[in-house]
Amino acid sequence: MANPKRRWSKARTSSHRANWKPEVIDTNTCGRCRQPKLPHRVCLNCGYYDGRQVMEIKEKKKTS
Repeated sequence: MANPKRRWSKARTSSHRANWKPEVIDTNTCGRCRQPKLPHRVCLNCGYYDGRQVMEIKEKKKTS
């Protein structure tokens, strides 16, 4: 198995790690309720995916 001949310097290591950034999560809007949702997933607000109801959403009780 190949091994490095020399150790990387601290500056080289730091510049290599400088490109490690968290990815921005893309969100789409639900076509039915216009709430943000993750692409290719069921809308958690209305339960629809691709124009048809996939999940049944229970309504939250209002506390007043």
